[in-house]
Amino acid sequence: MQLHVSSHPLVKHKLTLLRDTATDHRKFRELVRELALLLCYEATQDLQLKPATVNTPMGEANGWEASEIVGLAPIMRAGLGLVDGIQELLPSVQVWHIGLYRDEETLRPVEYYNKLPASPTVQVCLVLDPMLATGGSAIATVDILKRWGAQRIKYVGILAAPEGVEALSAAHPNVPIHIAELDERLNDIGFIVPGLGDAGDRMFGT
Repeated sequence: MQLHVSSHPLVKHKLTLLRDTATDHRKFRELVRELALLLCYEATQDLQLKPATVNTPMGEANGWEASEIVGLAPIMRAGLGLVDGIQELLPSVQVWHIGLYRDEETLRPVEYYNKLPASPTVQVCLVLDPMLATGGSAIATVDILKRWGAQRIKYVGILAAPEGVEALSAAHPNVPIHIAELDERLNDIGFIVPGLGDAGDRMFGT
């Protein structure tokens, strides 16, 4: 299992504000964006580099530049809230959209939208979804990306339930999971406890 739970003080502080029922939609979106930026920083620590030389005002400097192209696969609709923060850190990322919804009776994902190009155009794919609950949507998205030909895939989210982590890790043990916090459990309707409610509803005011 490749589970990475952030220990950063700012992540803990912002997550607490995000959970609060008193946090309105506008502030909720701002916090999701900020958390996405912080979590992306941690998730890309092993990004491959190549040597680069630049001219400074005082002369020539040897440095590094990223040698891998990163693509984002936000699971609609809640995953869209994580895109802006990551684009601040990685402005040249490619963004694709995969639409899945959870059947409320079976709790299984149903695909309704897929806008991937014909073949992979990046070396690293970040699957974005704020909540890793049952794991069904994340597993389905990774399945789609692997069939497409993606080689390096990571999951980036805010909260996870143990059940979702176990399911995703069992289905795709080579996919690292980067989250802000691992919560207690799922309730009987598949929501994370204590969680933060429905991330999409709170993000988009619906």
